[in-house]
Amino acid sequence: MMPPQKTTVNTLDLRGVGKTYGRHQVIQALDLSIGVGESLAIIGHNGAGKTTLIKLLLGLTRPSCGSIHLWGQAIDSGRYPQARDAVGFLPETVSFHPGMSGRQMLRFYARLKGEPLHQCDQLLELLGLGAAADRLIRTYSKGMRQRLGLAQALLGSPRLLLLDEPTSGLDPFLRTHFYEIISERQAAGTTILVSSHALTEIEAQTDRIAIMEQGRIIIDGTLEQLRSAAGLPVQITVTSLPQQREALLRALASQGDCREIGTQELEFSCDNADKIALLHRITRQQDLIEDIRISPPRLNELYAHFVKPGNRS
Repeated sequence: MMPPQKTTVNTLDLRGVGKTYGRHQVIQALDLSIGVGESLAIIGHNGAGKTTLIKLLLGLTRPSCGSIHLWGQAIDSGRYPQARDAVGFLPETVSFHPGMSGRQMLRFYARLKGEPLHQCDQLLELLGLGAAADRLIRTYSKGMRQRLGLAQALLGSPRLLLLDEPTSGLDPFLRTHFYEIISERQAAGTTILVSSHALTEIEAQTDRIAIMEQGRIIIDGTLEQLRSAAGLPVQITVTSLPQQREALLRALASQGDCREIGTQELEFSCDNADKIALLHRITRQQDLIEDIRISPPRLNELYAHFVKPGNRS
């Protein structure tokens, strides 16, 4: 059953959610909302609470305190199971019966979900498994099993996709294809929550990023908001024309923090607020310059900054 299509209701709302196993508090005082059609990446060290969070959202475990709502339905309400039917899940490690073919396995899941079997062939083609659909899963590579897992998650056109390390085992081409499929689903209104350690992929693929540490979300926002909060410097790399590095260095020697790289490059560091003014001064030397590259802080740098105890919010 599809959930109510009300754009004013968030896909997910968590308020004061905690989860305790014995004396160990895995999730603590967690507040989080995800709007319809939004994509959110959860990143954090192993043990930060990401997997427990996904289990809570799937209803595989119950919160020790706080509330979780999926399309406005509390997880302890009678209508929650119907809403949960519209959730697709791709676990980090997919495990299918090795003695079944890809087509047989996908049809098995389609029957469990009450979905028409013709979806299976369409999804196998979409994920590049059409030619291997009747091969036994024991012959599949890890990347093929991962794609079969995504096909299973997409059965029934779910309105929420929970993806745990989704590109594990995929080569660069297949990773690009994977995110193209996810982007198409999001454009159609599907909400995406992805947990991943592949930070260089995530920063270009999600609307928001939340960093988890010790069961808490220590910061949540767009990449630009994280950059603004961190206040890390922007790197500007200037490549001189051949034989012009010394002349360029003399011309720009007074333009802030600068270091020499190789035989033709100079790297400047500056605050984001000073970037335009510095670029203006650098481009005055255009007769000496071959190229300029601007590198704002990457997600891996932001992550390292925020998980340092002195920088936690």
